[in-house]
Amino acid sequence: MLLQIFKSKIHRVRVTEANLNYVGSITIDEDLMDASGLIAGERVQIVNNNNGERIETYVIKGARGTGVICLNGAAARRAEIGDLVIIIGYGWMTPEEAANFEPKVVFPDDNNRVTA
Repeated sequence: MLLQIFKSKIHRVRVTEANLNYVGSITIDEDLMDASGLIAGERVQIVNNNNGERIETYVIKGARGTGVICLNGAAARRAEIGDLVIIIGYGWMTPEEAANFEPKVVFPDDNNRVTA
């Protein structure tokens, strides 16, 4: 049996852009992607702390060092610029793998930059 386990999280990052006319997805600064272990094309859940919305989409690589968090397409209707969101990635694991797995969690600063 495989279990779907929390593997990655970017905790309380600010939405910097919303682009309704894009095909879809969330654009994330590549530094944040690297630190959290998220990859381009990966399915993620986005939880909006400001309005309670929960959506799923996939990751697009954003320019490194910019702090960009851009909701694209229909997702752009689910957040305002400045909203705090949590971005969560999950992975499939056996119970044995999950027993020793440590997720990667990133706590960005107020400018969406990776902190130590």
